[in-house]
Amino acid sequence: MGEETATSEEVADTSQDVCVKYYTLEDISEHNNRSSTWLVIHDKVYDVSDFLEEHPGGEEVLLEQVGSDATESFEDVGHSIDAREILVQYYIGELHLNDRRKSNSKEVLDESSGEPSSWTTWLMLAIAALAVGLVYRYYTVEHKSS
Repeated sequence: MGEETATSEEVADTSQDVCVKYYTLEDISEHNNRSSTWLVIHDKVYDVSDFLEEHPGGEEVLLEQVGSDATESFEDVGHSIDAREILVQYYIGELHLNDRRKSNSKEVLDESSGEPSSWTTWLMLAIAALAVGLVYRYYTVEHKSS
């Protein structure tokens, strides 16, 4: 389905005898129509041309993301394990190392750093403020009655 371009690379993995094709974002951006529909999800390249009509969310959803990195959109929807297993059959290669987002490694570090997220921090502050307010109210009512 996909034609090889001059900028794609093939690298043989001798440990598994698997040939991995690497595609640049420029290569992928050329496959942005119904007959050739390529997406990048987690630095893996997928040709989903044959899946357009089968996609439960409609083909428009996929066509909005073609020829680009669709990782964020894919994860935002919260795809099931079954959807991830279906995706494997459309795998055609990897995103070239030079085109991978450098922020991916930072995002992984942020998520695993153990620091609470900002909404958790705000929630803790709100609970603490509520507790202080209740204690203040309790003591002001106690002093008025004595």
